[in-house]
Amino acid sequence: MPAIPSFKGEAKPFSEGAVAAAAAKLACEVAAVRAVMQVESRGGFLPDGRPRILFERHYFSRLVNGAYDHEHPDICSTRSGGYVGGAAEYDRLVRAARLDLRAAIRSASWGAFQVMGDHYKRLGYATPEAFVQGMCESEDRHLEAFVAFVKFNRLDDELRRHDWAGFARGYNGAGYKANRYDEKLAAAYHMFNLGEARADGGRPNLRMGDDGPDVVTLQRALGLNPDGDFGPATKASVIKFQKSKGLVADGFVGPLTWRTLGL
Repeated sequence: MPAIPSFKGEAKPFSEGAVAAAAAKLACEVAAVRAVMQVESRGGFLPDGRPRILFERHYFSRLVNGAYDHEHPDICSTRSGGYVGGAAEYDRLVRAARLDLRAAIRSASWGAFQVMGDHYKRLGYATPEAFVQGMCESEDRHLEAFVAFVKFNRLDDELRRHDWAGFARGYNGAGYKANRYDEKLAAAYHMFNLGEARADGGRPNLRMGDDGPDVVTLQRALGLNPDGDFGPATKASVIKFQKSKGLVADGFVGPLTWRTLGL
């Protein structure tokens, strides 16, 4: 039996400008990419440093030809479901991995954009194990997987047109309506697109490199020394705050982060 990986790596957060670069590759707005991320995961890693996952037992059943449907129906079934959420999804994944490691990896959705491991070849990885290594490395790798998946499935047009029903059908499958993915995406896009340049209450969107009184306000809210310079320390503090509140943890201070700060 192959050794079960720890599913831990560097777990690096988004690098500066990574989300904007991904949006440019898809010729869509940053708000559209951030909307998908918000609906799918609200961040790529769990607090323990492992990528966020959701184990899909119906994928596992298909990949192992139903070999464990009767013996382990909670992790191998023709029916979807059985989710427990959060870190507990790894308990399901590890149990499946003891039966068939590669099929288990392929049967989970991974990272900030919850891309299925089953697509590893289309995403440019030679093996499921290599895909997992990438997902454990950084949220930038999650972005790369998202861009590759969207392009392969030709969903970039839907993203650009804000055709959320069309995008959700291609991205989330035929059951998207039952889960209201299209409605959630539309709402998230609207939230991130509020003025695109300015947040609620006249607060500007802020990112590393900005300076001035609004940065001072942000730093005070975060309990930092208010020097007015949005540098690496401020970005790290923003990311920490966003993670603690279940927001997209990319260090970008937009409408939702301002609102969550109470400003």
